[in-house]
Amino acid sequence: MSITPVFEIGLWNAWIFMFYHQLLPIALMSLINKGALEKSDAAAPYKKAGEKVILMVFLALIYYLALAYSVFLPLQLETIWFYIGFPICLIGLIMYTIVTVNFATTPLAEPVTKGLYRYSRNPQYLTEFLMFIGVGIASASWIFLLFSVVYSISMLNFASSEERFCLENYGDAYREYMNKTPRYIGVPKSGESN
Repeated sequence: MSITPVFEIGLWNAWIFMFYHQLLPIALMSLINKGALEKSDAAAPYKKAGEKVILMVFLALIYYLALAYSVFLPLQLETIWFYIGFPICLIGLIMYTIVTVNFATTPLAEPVTKGLYRYSRNPQYLTEFLMFIGVGIASASWIFLLFSVVYSISMLNFASSEERFCLENYGDAYREYMNKTPRYIGVPKSGESN
């Protein structure tokens, strides 16, 4: 792993995964259910006046800096870093795609409770984390790994805002879902405070 950043424009750079992450929800939701884009945007925590605005600006800044950096960050093809990181990233990408399809195929008037949402109320956070960590390893970049950790931990702060939105819009159906499904995969339901 390199502490100093590598800057090299190329076809096989980290941008491939970052652009997939950026464009997949828009493309899939537009094709499957255009209303899902509006539903996703409406649940965004920054829509409420003053709610976590500074954190949202910080996250956007960090994300778009990482996106720009990914254009110049070559994947370390044919190295142990690539062979370890690529499968992790691929698992994250596949799960992220499944989560997006689960969201897009759920009727707008219902909470999303199928697919990976049966195991976690917020599976998108795990899928993004896996994808970003995999990219950081596959490119052997400490900077990208640091971005992955900071971004993922910061995103966890939005779970309560999103759940509040779901409670307001879906009422008892979402409350029942909350009572039987943990917030995060791997975190037992009993240790959670709602």
